[in-house]
Amino acid sequence: MFLKGKTALITGSTSGIGLGYARALAAEGANVMINGFGGAAEIQGHVEELIRTSNAGALYSPADMTKPEEIRAMVADCTAKLGTPDILINNAGIQHVSPVDTFPEDKWDAIIAIILSSAFHTTKAVVPAMKEKGWGRIINTGSMHSLVASPFKSAYNAAKHGIAGLTKTIALEVARDGITVNNICPGYVWTSLVENQIPDTMKARGLTRDQVINDVLLAAQPQKQFVQVEQLASLAVYLCSDAAGAITGANLSMDGGWTAQ
Repeated sequence: MFLKGKTALITGSTSGIGLGYARALAAEGANVMINGFGGAAEIQGHVEELIRTSNAGALYSPADMTKPEEIRAMVADCTAKLGTPDILINNAGIQHVSPVDTFPEDKWDAIIAIILSSAFHTTKAVVPAMKEKGWGRIINTGSMHSLVASPFKSAYNAAKHGIAGLTKTIALEVARDGITVNNICPGYVWTSLVENQIPDTMKARGLTRDQVINDVLLAAQPQKQFVQVEQLASLAVYLCSDAAGAITGANLSMDGGWTAQ
């Protein structure tokens, strides 16, 4: 448990990829603050699970990632109750699909705020304490859309490309402070959000389940396999290790070959 005594703050972590990160870091002994939406009982169950796993501390913050003042309060609360964040994972995100000429402006604003601006605000809030300690790990959840684009996702593509640039910029700024900053770029990941899309797509397109998976969802992933949450979490754990100390400013693809094409 090489993260014993360390504190991790993970945004968008009450389900899916973010919860996978939380579980993996807790398994290495880290205190963990999770954040996101969900039912109170379910979230409390996650907190209790993380405490059992880590034999350390765990808390939940309901902070709204569109509100900088709530983000700063979340970091302050984490610092007061668990310790200053040694590890920050920016994972919060939403999606909306629409042609640019009909793309709702409120959806654009929300996607940019939740994915990109929130990462700026969290990073700004945690870096001073990391500099004081001389150690820190900042991991951003990007996407293959940090590196390539798909149509009808202008806000998401813009935000994820922005995360790639933010990652490299902050990595250069803190390169001599013992802090690494990296961006994990997954392809389609097998989560309940993706699984729940399959029946509607089958009905709308008149396709079988296998056709939806292989010809729609995984059309651009040469391996024709979903990335697993546990695979992403394992990469995040490695990036937190001393062995990964020279990896910084990197956009690390885990996309089944999507961006190799």
